[in-house]
Amino acid sequence: MYKTTLEQWYLLDAVVNEGSFALAAEKNNRSQSSLSYQLGLLQQRLGLTLLQQEGRRAVLSAEGHQLLAQVRPLLEGFGALEAQANALQRGERSRIDLMVDATLPKPLLFDVLQTFQQRYPHVRIWFSEIVRSETPDRLAEHQADLWLVAQYGDTPLAGESLMSVDFVAVAHRDHPLHRESAPLNAATLARWPCITILDRQQQQQSEVNGDQAENWSFTTLSAAIEAVQHQLGYGWLPEQNIAALLESGELRPLPLLQGRRRSSSLVMHINEERLPGNSAIAALAQMFIERWRPGRRADKQQNSVVYALSRGEHSNLSF
Repeated sequence: MYKTTLEQWYLLDAVVNEGSFALAAEKNNRSQSSLSYQLGLLQQRLGLTLLQQEGRRAVLSAEGHQLLAQVRPLLEGFGALEAQANALQRGERSRIDLMVDATLPKPLLFDVLQTFQQRYPHVRIWFSEIVRSETPDRLAEHQADLWLVAQYGDTPLAGESLMSVDFVAVAHRDHPLHRESAPLNAATLARWPCITILDRQQQQQSEVNGDQAENWSFTTLSAAIEAVQHQLGYGWLPEQNIAALLESGELRPLPLLQGRRRSSSLVMHINEERLPGNSAIAALAQMFIERWRPGRRADKQQNSVVYALSRGEHSNLSF
């Protein structure tokens, strides 16, 4: 059996944080005598003095500093465990399946996920990355809780428009295209492979149909960027993802006659079937809206709809 309890270490941490026995006892709805007894028992069983008085404040001894530093991760972990248990008791899932388009700027994405982790430490994120051509199939499968995907095809996606991703036509600074006379027309471009991003199924279909015969296709954005870096061809790449390469001059924009820049809209789509009773999904969706719209919160009607759905109330979700 253990000599000490998690509760005793928690009370010790509370005294240190509050600076006094009285404040710690009040915050934890205990009498001061009960708290003092537990901490006295903790020190007695360890045979160490963990607290000492400095004026009116209770501070840790050297041994107390060392031991409490090792215990705090356990306290945080136990708190997360109980939070997860409470969420499960309420019927909430312990993870969110998030599907994201590869062109979405990762610094913005991870800023949101870091904030979410701090507020919902008991909820895990299962992250999947897709390319734009996969969007219709992945949405049809309905296997995620939340999608941040690119508009694809002529049919508008149902969801919340978050941002526009700009694509710029580029080639390596030493690629022969940069030695051609500007502006570059379609005939000039046709002499060199265009680097495209397609999912595997679309690659196979293009081969059957004979489409894009002169293009080189890759199934990941990172591979497409590296292909352009290695002068295998030119391509329209998301500007934010290649910002460092543009700044260093390794990749240079192509002086096209027309079509130097393209854009694609990124849309957030919520799986309505999984939203009832899962406030974490609604919270994450709200964080994305606020992060991609600086200084602006989602409108009142949208907030009420998402909140109602997360509580299991009937509503039609339309943005």
